[in-house]
Amino acid sequence: MRAADNGQGLRLVPNRLGFYTPLMNLLPQKIRRALISVSDKTGLAPFAAALAASGVELISTGGSASALAAAGLSVIDMATVTGMPEFLDGRVKTLHPAVHGGLLARRDRTDHLAALRDRGIEPIDLVICNLYPFGETAARGASREDCIENIDIGGVALIRAAAKNHDAVTVVTDPDDYDRVLAAFTAGAGSIGAPLRRTLARKAFAMTAAYDAAIANWLAREDEDVLPENLAITGRLAQRLRYGENPHQKAAFYRTNETRSGVATARQLQGKKLSYNNYSDADAAFELVAEFAPPAVAIVKHANPCGVAIGTTLADAWKKALVSDPVSAFGGVVAFNCRLDSATAEAISQLFVEVLIAPDIDPQAAAILASRSALRVLVAGAMPDPLAPGITLRSVAGGILVQERDRAVIDRAGLRVVTRRQPEEREVLDLLFADRVVKHVKSNAIVFARDSATVGIGAGQMSRVDSVRIAAEKAAEVGRAAGLAVSPTQGAVVASDAFFPFADGVEAAIAAGATAIIQPGGSVRDAEVIAAADAAGIAMVFTGVRRFRH
Repeated sequence: MRAADNGQGLRLVPNRLGFYTPLMNLLPQKIRRALISVSDKTGLAPFAAALAASGVELISTGGSASALAAAGLSVIDMATVTGMPEFLDGRVKTLHPAVHGGLLARRDRTDHLAALRDRGIEPIDLVICNLYPFGETAARGASREDCIENIDIGGVALIRAAAKNHDAVTVVTDPDDYDRVLAAFTAGAGSIGAPLRRTLARKAFAMTAAYDAAIANWLAREDEDVLPENLAITGRLAQRLRYGENPHQKAAFYRTNETRSGVATARQLQGKKLSYNNYSDADAAFELVAEFAPPAVAIVKHANPCGVAIGTTLADAWKKALVSDPVSAFGGVVAFNCRLDSATAEAISQLFVEVLIAPDIDPQAAAILASRSALRVLVAGAMPDPLAPGITLRSVAGGILVQERDRAVIDRAGLRVVTRRQPEEREVLDLLFADRVVKHVKSNAIVFARDSATVGIGAGQMSRVDSVRIAAEKAAEVGRAAGLAVSPTQGAVVASDAFFPFADGVEAAIAAGATAIIQPGGSVRDAEVIAAADAAGIAMVFTGVRRFRH
């Protein structure tokens, strides 16, 4: 097929399907002028120097221009391009037709190019731009005025204009991309190929979307609106995972703008990369131990705790948590709520554990664990605040379910005794402990606890009485394996995440040796349930707070 003319003086050539495409789109355009306006100047000087050495003119603003000049580079000041010095304390410097005309003009339109000539505007072929650090400023608790001043306007406009016109303009927003752009520039004899331009444009739009989302979410938090009309959720790729929950599912881990400490903030000291399930279990375990002030340990397997305890020391808490279900603990994920010491590390090294996460770790403890090369060790830097506001998300077909994080805390004042017998002091302590644990167990959830440690856990059953029986049977099995004369549930307390719909669940707990029960109450058969407790002489308290976790 022959070439044709588009009526504007540009030759069109047919592609393999017979459609005509402007010839200039098939031939990479050389970069002659670059606009540089960055907040993060990492790696900028050598990148700009390489461009300048190839004859690219550098246009820049403010601090970027000063940094380039300090590196010995010749820079065209933005005011020379616009004919207007920046003003309003730098709020207006690149928002000008001489800039955006040079970015947005289509190179395949003679009328666009003529419009530039008529106005004395030269095209801009490359934009190197990143934005004021709004997210970092808000995260460190800066004043409202500082946060507002760190909302970038001109930079976002530059990036979006360049990204829109990526058929002709290259936009670079991430210093990590400097090397590959420079390599492409060198290989292309001063031009950047279309595939990379498209990739960089997509990355640019994603970045500005995340930036705007951070601002919108900050404003929503200021208004204490956790469920705004439009929920802005973005994430930055942190790691591509080998697979998801199963080998046939692709997966990745993304960091969001939330500043909560945990797996997203953690440094990995050793071990293989985390898997999808590792991330999920480590998060569940770390959030659980954050509920407690004394040294606490949580062992999680398949999203459910199998052993939780608090102790006078971390090593004491570990020993108590492990005793709860040592079989399930094998290959589990372990979380600590305080600095991991060498004594506890030594004890842990005797068991195969997939992942360990703590806010900090002693150098001696790290050295002990280093011999376990298969163990993934995470240091989060701090503990998450269980009382801090926040949301949880779950996807459904065509939508997202959003709810506030469960921040309800039950203390002594929140306990309403509904039986004739009052709970003893030791029982009260264990009831409050068990209630905090059951909040992190999949529903229907039952937790037997004694001496501030779990001794039996029933999770995820369709019937509450089945959860009680499973918890009691597993505890009895553990007791037999340990050579105990009686089951660990003898003399324990029980926490239920929701009310008992029938007396059978309470009767099963009593049969297992429970002496006190904590539950929300609210069943139409509460009277029957209370009567069963009174008949057995055990104590029962209502909290009025349901703990469902699906």
